[in-house]
Amino acid sequence: MIKFGTDGWRGLIARDFTFDNIRIVTLATAKYLKKISKKPKVLIGYDTRFLSKEFAHEAALVFAWQGITVDLSDGVASTPQVSYQTKQKRCNLGIVITASHNPGIYNGFKVKASFGGPATPEQIEQIEKELKKILKRVPKFNFKPLDTYLKLRKIRYFNAEESYLRTIKKKIDINAINKSGYKVLFDPMYGAGINTIKKLLTNVDEIHDIFNPSFGNIDHPEPIKEVLIDAKNIMKKGDYDICLATDGDADRLGVIDNRGKFVDPHRIFMILLKYLYEYKKKRGAVAKTVSLTSMVNKFCEKHKIPLFETPVGFKHIAKLMNEEKIIIGGEESGGLGTILHIPERDGIFNGMLLLEAMTVRKMSIKELSDELDEEYGIHRFKRRDVRVSEQMKKEILAACRRKPKKLGRFKVKKIETKDGFKFFVDDGWLLVRASGTEPLLRFYAEANSIRRVNELIDEGLLIHKK
Repeated sequence: MIKFGTDGWRGLIARDFTFDNIRIVTLATAKYLKKISKKPKVLIGYDTRFLSKEFAHEAALVFAWQGITVDLSDGVASTPQVSYQTKQKRCNLGIVITASHNPGIYNGFKVKASFGGPATPEQIEQIEKELKKILKRVPKFNFKPLDTYLKLRKIRYFNAEESYLRTIKKKIDINAINKSGYKVLFDPMYGAGINTIKKLLTNVDEIHDIFNPSFGNIDHPEPIKEVLIDAKNIMKKGDYDICLATDGDADRLGVIDNRGKFVDPHRIFMILLKYLYEYKKKRGAVAKTVSLTSMVNKFCEKHKIPLFETPVGFKHIAKLMNEEKIIIGGEESGGLGTILHIPERDGIFNGMLLLEAMTVRKMSIKELSDELDEEYGIHRFKRRDVRVSEQMKKEILAACRRKPKKLGRFKVKKIETKDGFKFFVDDGWLLVRASGTEPLLRFYAEANSIRRVNELIDEGLLIHKK
């Protein structure tokens, strides 16, 4: 019932994600903490989901019962805020009660490292080892009421937002953005980003900015083209220069231009890479997951920049950012981190950095996007998530392992297996991999036309029938 994914545990509320299981997972985390520190400290925040606050308080009680000092957010906190505060307060770990972009029936337990980014795979592995021991014989939980631990200072409330916003104002030229005249629409998707940008910008309007644990008419709070319907319709009216959208825990960024067209995360990554390297003169390496655009490879080759390529999952990027001097690192799902900030995805910070790039370069988001086609040729991308039976999933992955030499009419030039199966063809590629958090197969493709992209994905779906 308790299964860890990329950076923590997610489950269906009431079926898997229960108070009993929260206690067990928290106890496993506490056991790990006591092995790595004589005086462990942990920081806890939570999003806007159903019972997130109550789950966070339950976790705090278990930690305090185990003798661990807890800094507990006094209100809703985004994942980037928790990561930032974990580093600032020198805590051994940070915990966020969130299921990120998943539907409202899910909740989760994200683990953050002391350096201000996702817990490393090694840390998650150690917590899982403690979890297996506990599940063999679950103890009786005898923790005291919250007020008792508050009086003992074992649990201490703190504000996650104030110093985080001050840091953004120091690192981003907010004054220049406010003077630029850009009118911004912000869609926090009923998530943890609610009201944040209003405290930074003067010319901004928000939608989906009330407390709604079921996310209203939004199927799941993921800032992608298929979900940002309301925002796209508003942008088509032409009253705003750009729309920024963040997911349920505000670590991912989605962008819509002034015509109501979605600007995919690959282009956002490239726009920020160009800005950081060419205008802010930042130097170092670049890190990307295998699912991110090959435009990054071309940029790095052109400027002789070292490039690291990792499996899907920001935890791999964050680990690199903590070990190497990385200008920018990210993945195709809208999550990226930069040398200017913590080694963490941060939708709010990255949105402000994008506005700064527009302001400094005096270009609209459409113009910045079109510039990429002129410099690197046309690159079109699509990801298709397909729910399949377990049998079909096994058949498709088995067919990939046989290393086919053709995908329909496309000759396969090279296959990489760093994460899933990535097939390179002329002017494009197809990546097939199983989701680590949902019962899905994911098909990613990039080519010089959307027609070729769709054809590559279709061939991937039929690969087991060839």
